[in-house]
Amino acid sequence: MEPSRADAAVRALLGRIDSPLGGRLRTASEMAALRGHAVATAAWSRALPALAPLLPGGLPRGEMTELVGRAGSGRAGLGLSLLAAATGAGECAALIDLGDGLEPGGAAAAGVALERLLWARPRRLKEALLATEAALTGGFPLVLLELGLPPVPGGRGAEAQWLRLARAAVEPASALVVSAPYRATGVAAAVVIELTRPRVRWLGGGAEPRLLDGVEPRLELARARGLPSSLPARRAVAV
Repeated sequence: MEPSRADAAVRALLGRIDSPLGGRLRTASEMAALRGHAVATAAWSRALPALAPLLPGGLPRGEMTELVGRAGSGRAGLGLSLLAAATGAGECAALIDLGDGLEPGGAAAAGVALERLLWARPRRLKEALLATEAALTGGFPLVLLELGLPPVPGGRGAEAQWLRLARAAVEPASALVVSAPYRATGVAAAVVIELTRPRVRWLGGGAEPRLLDGVEPRLELARARGLPSSLPARRAVAV
């Protein structure tokens, strides 16, 4: 069907649906127009060395961002950096810690203001999703859902669950971040950042013993829906 005829057919179908449901339905093009081109961002996230090259404008508010990385990828450290930046700027943050991996002393040493952090430790994915939605409804500016290491207790979750969670972030304009060991949120995440193959730095060379100098995670921007079109579809940076 030609685009103009398809558009007319969709509008005709919407016109036959009685309100109040009919008044809540929109075509995809109408939704895009309603959203506009401006995306609200979290100011405190713009100076983060790990994110600045990928998201110059900062972490989007009212959207879901998914961080994907296996053990040793630097994903947990990036999550701590987000919590530290937000709470250090005076914002409150919620950590839904399904992996139960937070060590409060280490978090405080990393700059997280614990007095502005809500820490929930659910046991199953369903509980984690409910806790995350409650934190969003409560208006927390940053909500981080940490899924921990695989296997995630309760599975990956259904796509409808993730879409519901993404919608819950819209009205409070919260920055919703899902940190996962593998892709879990499907199409719900507007931004997907993958952490892959960190580079190890060593001191010394030749026959002399070498010392570990550090690890440089590698971040790839795999999806940036709704962000400025000047950003490439896929972009990588070592931090």
